[in-house]
Amino acid sequence: MNLVFRSFSRKMHSPTQSKFRGCLLGSLMGDCLGAPYEGQEITSGDKIIIQRYFDKMEDPSFKGPFKKYTDDTAMMRSVANFLLDKPDGDMKHLARLFVNEFFKQPGRGYGQNVVEVFEKLKDTKYKDVFKPATEQFNGSGSYGNGGAMRMAPIPLFFNDNFDAMLKVAEESTKITHTNLLGINGALLQCLAIHQAFQADSSRPVDVQSFCAELLKKIKKIEDNAYEVEDQSETPFCSKLKQMQSLLKKKPSDDLDEEVIYILGNGISAYESVATAIYCFLRAQTDIPGIQTSDQLRRTLQYAITLGGDTDTIACMAGAIVGAHLGEGAINKNLLQHCEKHQQIEELADKLFEATSGV
Repeated sequence: MNLVFRSFSRKMHSPTQSKFRGCLLGSLMGDCLGAPYEGQEITSGDKIIIQRYFDKMEDPSFKGPFKKYTDDTAMMRSVANFLLDKPDGDMKHLARLFVNEFFKQPGRGYGQNVVEVFEKLKDTKYKDVFKPATEQFNGSGSYGNGGAMRMAPIPLFFNDNFDAMLKVAEESTKITHTNLLGINGALLQCLAIHQAFQADSSRPVDVQSFCAELLKKIKKIEDNAYEVEDQSETPFCSKLKQMQSLLKKKPSDDLDEEVIYILGNGISAYESVATAIYCFLRAQTDIPGIQTSDQLRRTLQYAITLGGDTDTIACMAGAIVGAHLGEGAINKNLLQHCEKHQQIEELADKLFEATSGV
């Protein structure tokens, strides 16, 4: 597919607006297209099936039901609407949006632990929006990837205000996830999207430089969070260093197994955020077994072939690659199979307009 075909029916938008759209639509696509494979262990035969799955949906003549979005997109939409409504950071308003969205459509795949948080928030009339999350897991808080999966609107909205971005990213995560691994995983995803957004989309990403810059940023956050005074290795710094080593290796099925073992493909932030970033960086070049020249598709398809928490890992990877390449990189035939894609595009435009003063 070429870029002319993908955007032939669209009027021209600024590069920044295109990146807003690309990020939110990439997040939606990863969620919708990854959801059917969630929880699966992917075999070599399954990878062939996934290749055909994408090929079929790229065919303009193929008609099928929408691929439904999950709680990933439901909560991402709430974050975007919160930023449009209360950019001053009223977390009580965001908590209400999360809860209202859940009770309106509870069948979006929410985990039981976050449901308990929502029920407590509603029962206590949002008196302390952070307290229910602090009570999770005997007071240790959740370290899941639920904060990271919904992060996309924040680095877009605060793309020129780094400190405000991190503050809102952290506080919005704490409504449901208070364990440091959950919080810092969300911050790492926020940083990756922001860094991809700021990068020149006309040039390939230098994967090692991207990793090094990300490592420098998350190290400062983790050192402060863990009060590190020596050279002790912190969790996500360790993950990124492992990711750097993996990116130097030649792609293969054996390497994929190593990626799953080292970076993970689970529901915790520690076992998924670095994996999503790795998928974005690995897909900068061709990947054996994935037959496409489309970088965004290659990123999503590769994320799904790793199995496990496919919808969330592909959602996070999609947000990063979309923030980098913009809307022009999105194959519209794939996009049309994703539920509510027009509404997500409109939401991205509203975010852009709010930040640009249009």
